[in-house]
Amino acid sequence: MVLFERMLRRELDEMCNEGVRISFVGDLDSLSKSLRNEIERSQIATANNQAIHFTVAINYGSRREIVRVCRQIAEATQSGEIKPENIDENLFEQHLYTAGTHNPDLLIRTSGEMRLSNFLLWQMAYTEMYFTHTLWPDFDRSEFHQALLDYQERDRRFGKV
Repeated sequence: MVLFERMLRRELDEMCNEGVRISFVGDLDSLSKSLRNEIERSQIATANNQAIHFTVAINYGSRREIVRVCRQIAEATQSGEIKPENIDENLFEQHLYTAGTHNPDLLIRTSGEMRLSNFLLWQMAYTEMYFTHTLWPDFDRSEFHQALLDYQERDRRFGKV
């Protein structure tokens, strides 16, 4: 995590220059204070950037996220803040770590792995997936370009026939 913190500090200027907005999903409370400070600094510094939204999952598990949302909604229902008949997909999404952000359009999975691995299970309902045998350290600009070309060929119907 110390390396991750250093990388954030080192790459922040470039992210700003490239118009990258960075955000983080996951249980950040258990991270070190210095890393949480660096995460907050990065998010604030890039908040108005619009070229690309780069989301980093750290200390994240989708099943844990879904259980956390269920508990929050159950507690709000029990206290009378929410009526059971008002519980729907939109309310549920408002409690996710990713609330207020668009669901991913494309998931790129490296290393030949062909699974989601407990990652954004709710948010991935209509996400296109791209699998490559290239290992993450070797996934470069040309590999990314290939993934985007593949994505452009897709017909996205979002569950419609």
